[in-house]
Amino acid sequence: MTDAVSGRIYRVVGARSLNTFGRSVINATVLWELYERTHSKLVLAGVGALQMLPVIALFVPAGAFVDRTDRRLLTTLAATLTGAVGIGLALASALSAPVSVYYMLLLVQGVIATIHAPASGSLMPMIIERGHLERANRIGATMQELCAIIGPALAGLALTIVVPAGIYGFVAITGVSSAILYRSLPKPRAVVHTPNARKDWRVGLRFIFKSPLLLPALTLDMFAVLFAGVVALLPAIATDILHTDALGYGILRASQSTGAVLMAVIGGRISPWKRPGRVLLIVVALFGVATSLIGFSTSLPLTVALLVICGALDNISVVIRLTLEQIVVPDAIRGRVSSVHYVFIGMSNELGAAESGFAAWLVGTVPAIVGGGAIAVLVTVVVALAWKELARMPPLSELKPPDA
Repeated sequence: MTDAVSGRIYRVVGARSLNTFGRSVINATVLWELYERTHSKLVLAGVGALQMLPVIALFVPAGAFVDRTDRRLLTTLAATLTGAVGIGLALASALSAPVSVYYMLLLVQGVIATIHAPASGSLMPMIIERGHLERANRIGATMQELCAIIGPALAGLALTIVVPAGIYGFVAITGVSSAILYRSLPKPRAVVHTPNARKDWRVGLRFIFKSPLLLPALTLDMFAVLFAGVVALLPAIATDILHTDALGYGILRASQSTGAVLMAVIGGRISPWKRPGRVLLIVVALFGVATSLIGFSTSLPLTVALLVICGALDNISVVIRLTLEQIVVPDAIRGRVSSVHYVFIGMSNELGAAESGFAAWLVGTVPAIVGGGAIAVLVTVVVALAWKELARMPPLSELKPPDA
């Protein structure tokens, strides 16, 4: 790999990671500050809801907008506006503005994220050669996991010595830094649009549902996250099953991300998968098995180990799925496909948390976890039988977008 290719990979991954880091710091700080001021759990619920509303409402026009606009320009603008939101929150905090002002700024941040996600996701395959996409996605997934760990942790630490306004101001710096990195990237290759595809907002949905590879891959990921995710239940696991304290909960919270980072390091030292579709089926099934075992575990070290395994398996799944999407989707519709991908995978995280909590309330924590893992295994079997092409999928580097 040449230095030029490595440089592009690290710049685009760095830009996306800084943006993710800034948003994670904003979320952690806003939650803490607003709860300190109001002691209302309903206010906390509003923080998440207002950032999800734009994703649900705007993913269709956002994808179409990305497809007819320079992705590098959009990502640069989105990163800059994230910094502007940081400045707005800093002023709101310094002036003790009403909660509604925070909500308005978070709504703006949700709109920005709805544009940034498909724009940045579709930018990478337009500046990185096909043979290097798997490595780029592995590095990107690692950095995303690190941001998920480090961002909220640093925000919590900073809140002990710095007022929230200072932390929001720091986010402005990360936003500008991200924008500079995006702007330094080479201009994406030109996109050739067919006469109708550019105008048709449904083309992203149609492409996914007609793809014999992308549809089963997204189905596996969505149902695994929806039913087999246990992150939302970790407080109950720590308190009611493992009988541990806040430190134990913190260890559990970091375990899955730690496994993902370790797998990313290991994955960079092994050859590309010869049958990535088969690997995807296996890792999702194992993810379900490991999740069920978490439900049976009454040992903190064992649960931590199982969460690390879940994180490692999830990392393999994420890298294969992202690389598959970037390789098989034509340039002209990347934005619309990425936008659909983002809303369904993003929503599955939120819905998965809701499903986990409701199931645990309905049948108990242990049955909910064990049953969720079993459903993930069952879904894997159904997908393997319904889409036999997935198991026969060749190496990712050999795939090509279909003809228009």
